[in-house]
Amino acid sequence: MSLPRPAPSLMLAALLAGCGTPAVEAPAAAPPRAEGVLAIGQVQGDGATSPLLDRTVSVEGVVTGNFGRHLGGWFVQDEGDGDAATSDALFVVADDAPELRAGDRVRVEGRVVEHGERGRGTLTSLQANSIEVAGRGTVAPLVLDAPPTDWEPLEGMHVRIDAPLTIDGQHELPRRGVLHASFGDRLYTPTELAPPGPQAARVAADNARRRLLLDDAMAQERPRRIWYLGGGPAPRSGSVVSRAEGIVDQRWGDWRLQLTRAPRIEPAARPPAPSVPGSLRLASFNLGNLFNGDGRGGGFPTARGARTPAQWQAQLARATATLRALDPHVAALMELENDGYGPESALAQLVGALNADGGDWAFVDAGQGPGSDAIRVGLVYRSSRLRPLGRPAVLEEGPLGRGSRVPLAQAFVPLAQGRKAGPAFVVVANHFKSKGCGEAQGEQADQGDGQACWNPRRVESARLLGRWLDTDPTASGSDLVAIVGDLNAYAQEEPLRLLRAQGWVDALAPTATGRHSFVYDGMAGRLDHVLLSRSLAARLAGAAIWHSNADEPAGARDREAGADVALPWRSSDHDPLLVGLDL
Repeated sequence: MSLPRPAPSLMLAALLAGCGTPAVEAPAAAPPRAEGVLAIGQVQGDGATSPLLDRTVSVEGVVTGNFGRHLGGWFVQDEGDGDAATSDALFVVADDAPELRAGDRVRVEGRVVEHGERGRGTLTSLQANSIEVAGRGTVAPLVLDAPPTDWEPLEGMHVRIDAPLTIDGQHELPRRGVLHASFGDRLYTPTELAPPGPQAARVAADNARRRLLLDDAMAQERPRRIWYLGGGPAPRSGSVVSRAEGIVDQRWGDWRLQLTRAPRIEPAARPPAPSVPGSLRLASFNLGNLFNGDGRGGGFPTARGARTPAQWQAQLARATATLRALDPHVAALMELENDGYGPESALAQLVGALNADGGDWAFVDAGQGPGSDAIRVGLVYRSSRLRPLGRPAVLEEGPLGRGSRVPLAQAFVPLAQGRKAGPAFVVVANHFKSKGCGEAQGEQADQGDGQACWNPRRVESARLLGRWLDTDPTASGSDLVAIVGDLNAYAQEEPLRLLRAQGWVDALAPTATGRHSFVYDGMAGRLDHVLLSRSLAARLAGAAIWHSNADEPAGARDREAGADVALPWRSSDHDPLLVGLDL
């Protein structure tokens, strides 16, 4: 099975036009009930909380799922009240409940309560004081072939989803047994598709409507086995789920399906390394904190990277496998340990690993840094294909502010058989301030427009970068310039819009291999960019993003071989980029 993948531009147009979705079909008229027994829909009401809060009521229905040992209660559902705006099910909590099975018909008397935090969504429930089992019954699952306009009328109900779901993320799977999924195509970070503000808010609202968490119906932390995966590996983002069935639940701030049976999952295939046309290949790769201790086998755990020598060797092997598979002539690297350029530095040891089989890799030596942050950017290149022209240049650190890594620029001349084979060009490695909100205050705090924290600093970094490059810092005289790296801003955010307004051309907008290089909180987007001067953009031959990392489960182990075999999968949390240029 495969999902149709509309072009992101068409997706955005549909969102901004405010297109709707099919509503759930109204149930039949309500059946008669015993005296004193309320329809569950009356208890639920048509709002976010019950109109009978704190009152004692009696209801009758069929147990659809008993999760007492794991979620602290069970769900009961009746035949409906004829009102499509009200849910026909409740969560029941009891201190001394009889042993119940799915299919038991029960009469429950109890106090109406709301479980959860106000403002994050609550689960209407009964705190039972008496439970009477009255035989057996059945409740057919409500069939959904599209996301409802509002999940509230389905709270607690037994549903089967006949529409395919796309897996968006696995970040809660190891700890809570939860997969993030969505109806239709995968979810994108709103500011990847739309400008910050009202338009991004429209995308966010559609994301919320389509998002559904698939839960293992257990509240335990770090389950040893995810039962609904049947012992199989965690699926990549982009995998397709069908036949999902369970109970609609609202807890911990999200709508979720407490699964009652294992769904079918069609795993997304791992893509081969991309190939792009052009005489010169340029890569960008965030290494995910490549730290090597003291460079002599000690110094572990490191400040930000590997905790043991074995972890360092595994990380080094995966990074090496990634770069070899991409086969670029020059690569801009981010999140390198800022530990100099000697033989014990992480950069030198990465280049040494690349050359272990007789390669010709070299690194650009800026003397120190660049910058004083714990991590830095770097440039590596194939010495048989490129020759550095002049000294590297670095942008002054002070105006960038703490936590903004200093850009590194180097001019190169293409070579063929040791002779100049093309015009000089400049590569500028960058890593802007992250979106993390630690210490962010005032204008640097999250403004609620979708750009997270430190956006003004990233905008200023973009402005300073553009002005600096206007001065020809490498003194090469070349107008063939590439801004490369992790700008920590999505495609429609202000730093990227500023750079494009200055004339820089996005080499990857969009590519045939997808428009994301990063997945955060189950939403995909592109934090990593290659922006070309107009002159260099005229020589663009091809571009690709290799989804070797972002879609992989965090902590993924090589599935086809032992852990001692170096494969590129999940070598970082960022996907590498590859651009082909005709020089």
